[in-house]
Amino acid sequence: MPTFSEIQKKMADYCAYQDRCHCEIEQKLQEYRLDEDEKAEIWSYLINHDFLSEERFAKSFVRGKFYQKKWGKMKIISQLRLKQIPEKLIYNGLQEIDGQDYEKTLNELAGKKWILLVEKNIFIQRKKLFSYLSQKGYENELIFKWLEGNS
Repeated sequence: MPTFSEIQKKMADYCAYQDRCHCEIEQKLQEYRLDEDEKAEIWSYLINHDFLSEERFAKSFVRGKFYQKKWGKMKIISQLRLKQIPEKLIYNGLQEIDGQDYEKTLNELAGKKWILLVEKNIFIQRKKLFSYLSQKGYENELIFKWLEGNS
């Protein structure tokens, strides 16, 4: 069993490697048999030494999921809610997405997928594209707008 200071260092390293949210820290702390005072001391250490910030986590999460994985806002919001991020921080995090980048990404994803969908029935092709973009987390009205202008 590691000592308290070893656990504290491991938790700091865990947070330094990549931004973490509070629920991830809580899960990680469950691995160690710490009493409530020890947990509270680790929480305090992580927050006071800027290893842990849910606002920074939300912004980092949004940037990564949008710019790397091309997720839409609806999927990002859903995943942040699962991680118990407060709505205000979710909203602040979404500000990391540039509106023009969002529209451009949706257009690129839709255009590439549209070309790959080879269907004789245009309605089936449209339905498949709609499903694809919905699963990526893009808003229905944006998908319909793309379909109206491009199919």
